[in-house]
Formats: sequence, structure tokens, C-alpha cells
Amino acid sequence: MAPIGERNDRMGSATATEDSQNLWANILSEVQSQSASKLSTSRSLLVLGDNETGKTTLIAKLQGTDEPKKGSGLEYYYIDVKDEYRDEQATLNVWCLDGDASHTGLLRFALTEDNFADTLVLLVATMTHPWSILESLEKWVTILRDHLDRLKIPPQDRQEYEQSLVRFIQEYTEPEEGQPTSHSAHRGEMNPLHPTTSGSDEERALLPLGETILSQNLGIPIIVVITKSDAISSLEREHDYKEEHFDFIQQHVRKFCLKYGAALFYTSVKEDRNCDLFYKYLIHRIYGFPFLSTAYVVEKDMVFVPAGWDNEKKISILYENMRNMKPEDAFEDVIVKPVLRKPVQRDTELFVEEEQLFLAKLQVLLSKQPTAGSGSPAVEGTPSRQHRPGPAARQDRAMISPLGTSTPRAMKSLQRPADASKVTPGAANEGMLANFFNSLLHKKPGATMTTGKDKAAMTKDAVAELERMKLEKKTETNSNDTSASGS
Repeated sequence: MAPIGERNDRMGSATATEDSQNLWANILSEVQSQSASKLSTSRSLLVLGDNETGKTTLIAKLQGTDEPKKGSGLEYYYIDVKDEYRDEQATLNVWCLDGDASHTGLLRFALTEDNFADTLVLLVATMTHPWSILESLEKWVTILRDHLDRLKIPPQDRQEYEQSLVRFIQEYTEPEEGQPTSHSAHRGEMNPLHPTTSGSDEERALLPLGETILSQNLGIPIIVVITKSDAISSLEREHDYKEEHFDFIQQHVRKFCLKYGAALFYTSVKEDRNCDLFYKYLIHRIYGFPFLSTAYVVEKDMVFVPAGWDNEKKISILYENMRNMKPEDAFEDVIVKPVLRKPVQRDTELFVEEEQLFLAKLQVLLSKQPTAGSGSPAVEGTPSRQHRPGPAARQDRAMISPLGTSTPRAMKSLQRPADASKVTPGAANEGMLANFFNSLLHKKPGATMTTGKDKAAMTKDAVAELERMKLEKKTETNSNDTSASGS
């Protein structure tokens, strides 16, 4: 048995070791709790909009990547959020629904009763198709409303969510230079998406909202983003859009945002317009980060309207530039979808005729063909029936012929030989001469008569041609006789 003093020493050393271990454990847990993220990891962003509106490209820009990953149905992304001043970080969940309306049933996986209070909705439309902006926004906000009505949220909680949005609009104050907005003071203490009412807030007198402001309160924060604002230049160039057209579009979109208490952004990932500002405002609304920027509505392609800033009076400033339209005009009547200038090319349809009907038509055509005459045999390659001038034409030929008695012999020499193989090289000249005489024979009585000088020249040429033809025929006859006697 060990002495009492030795046992006390062992017990004391064990106690000291245990205390030191507990101390290190406390220090590690304290450091871990301090270094751990105080930002909520359950916050979500739900992105709704038609296809080809640039949703995934915008998300990739927020992620800091240049290659957007596209999918189908319900896509999931995440955005790393960091606070360098407090060494805090979190992951923002991003749900992007396909633009096809058949996938709206997948909303039940992205927006539920449990994450309703931690979700912000993004409604996306594009400036490349301005005629469909308002229709697209109305369509998707209707889909969102129908889904929210199906959620089993207690009426008392739903009312609190709606009242929190009303307070957010009422408490908005423009940030002064170097001072953050009033909504940035509660970061880490409450949910910035649905802040609760404190004692000091109850004592403050809040102005009532206008009739059109938040008239459709869905109880969930909304941001409207009009992407591809760089398309404004092409709309001006190709579709002759004027300044008043873009003011007309903006006032309609801002009225839509007023109705649902939404913020508005015009962005362009291609030109990097308002992308950084949009990211800062996004984390300000979701996590309560400080935000120092004010509304900006000067440039038509870089519009920024924070929730709570706008009203009907500010929107009415846009009416001053409208000359050919009125603010109350229907959106689709002013911003008309252009008609396609190039018609759709379609292949020509070919219909095959019935065989018997085709043969019957062919038989009719063959029966109408002239039959061969009983005169001299047809020359190969020439028509079987030759035109024979009538008695009157022969009489006219004898009277008009400039060659006198030699004309019958010349005309006889112009006849084609029966055998086409015996045609001499001068046959072409004979044909030309025959055409010349035919033109004289068929000349109408009312035609202008040839002058004496021209007639003499024509007669001289014809006589020369006939003499040449006689000489060729005489030479050919002598050669034939010589070959016959030799054989």
C-alpha cells in the first residue's frame, strides 16, 4: 500500500492533468465557436424565368465562374458568401427552375414550409425580347402565387411574413454618403428577410403605404432582374426603338415591382453592367450586409431601384419623354412583337399523275402531230412536210426576183439533197441564200421598199453567190465523172 503522501501527489497530478485538458477543450471550443460562421447556412435563392433569359449565366457570374453549367428541370447551385471584416462565411443555396412550365411541379422541392422564411425569389426576364417582358413576369409571379397558396403555412405566420415586408418598405431610408442603410444594423441578430419588430420600432411613427405599393403582398421578398441590357443598342438599330420606348418599358416594369414590393435591376453579364451591385444588394437583403448605394435611373441600361425607394410620383418623371404613346396604353399595343421578314422556306410538293391518265394525254398529243407527206422522201434531221408556196407566192416570186430567168435554176440548186451525208460545206451558204429569197417572197405589201442602191447591192451579192455555187457544182461533177471512168 502506497504512503498517504504519495497517493495525494498522484491525485493532485491527475487533477492538474484533467484541469489542463478541460482548459484546452474550453479554449478550442471557444475558438471554434468564434471562428465558426455566424451567417445562416439555410438561406436560399429561388430563380424563376423563361428559357434563354440568361439565368444560369447570371448565377455563374455571381459564383465568379465563366462557364455556366446548364441542366434541365430543377437545377441546384451554390454561392460562397464571405465577410472579410468578421471572418465569417456561408453557402447560399440557389435553386433554378427550368423555363418550361411543365416543370413547375418541382417547386415543392425548392420552396417549402420549412425554408419559406429563409428564401428570396428572383424573377428574370430579358431585354432581347422586350415585347415579352411583362407577360413573362406576370406568368411567373402567378406560378409563384399558386405554389405559395398550396403551402401549409399557418395563417398567423403568413401574416407575420406579410407585415415584415410592409415594415421593410416603410422603414427604407436612402443611405447617406459613407453610411449604410437602416436595414443593415440588425445583421446577425435577426433574419433580414423577415425582421421582427423591436420596442424602438413600435415607438416610431411609420408612414402608410400608397395604394399601389405592395398591393399584392406574397409575404416573400422578390427581386426583378432584366438581363442582357446591352441589347438596347441593337433594338435601336434594328427595330427603330426610341428613348420613349425604353421609358415606356421601364415605367411598366417599375409599376409591377411596386405592386409586389420588389427591387429592380437591369444587368448585362456581357458588358459587366450592374453585376457587382446586384451581388452586394443580394447579400444585403439575405444576410444584412451593409449597403451604401442609392437608386439609379439615369442610364436606360443600368437601372437600379431598391425595394422601398420607388413610388408613383418618381415613376411619373418618365412620362415627360413620351410623345407618341401614353403611360396608360397597353404594353402589348406599344411594344409589338416584330413580324418575321423572311418567310419560312418549304419544299415544293410534287404530285405524281396517274399512269393511265398520263398515257391518255400523251395519246392526244401524238394524234395532233402532222403526218408525213406523199412527196419526196423526208431528209434526215428535217421536218417531213415542207412549206410549199402557193400560186400567188410563186407569181410574186417571179415578179420580184432580181435575178430574172436564172431564178428557177438558182432555186432548184438551193434544194437540199435527199441524202444528208452528201451535204457539202457550202450548204450553210445555200441555206442563207434560201432565207434571203424567202424573206423577199414573204415580204408584206405595206413594208417599206428597199432603195435602188440597196437593191443593186443585194442583187450583186446574190449573183456572185450563185456563180460561186455553179462553179462548185461543176467541179464536183467533173470529179465524179473522173472517178467513175477510172473505176
